Amino acid sequence: MADHVVYVLECADGSLYTGYTTDLERRVAEHDAGEGAKYTRGRTPVELRHRETFDSKSAAMSREYEIKQLSRTAKERLVGLE
Repeated sequence: MADHVVYVLECADGSLYTGYTTDLERRVAEHDAGEGAKYTRGRTPVELRHRETFDSKSAAMSREYEIKQLSRTAKERLVGLE
């Protein structure tokens, strides 16, 4: 069962935020309410731009790290903003 999710949000200032969760709907709502990560608190509203599901936490965390290492251009390509 794929219940580990890596996601990319676009913040109100146009920046991109990558995170991991097991409950995507709840986590996006937390970010949008200013209760998510410190990075997104002052950058609401946020919009979900990309998600990938995984069967294990370790696979999801590895992918989250990979996405965070991408350049801005590569992230835009990944989420379809280009």
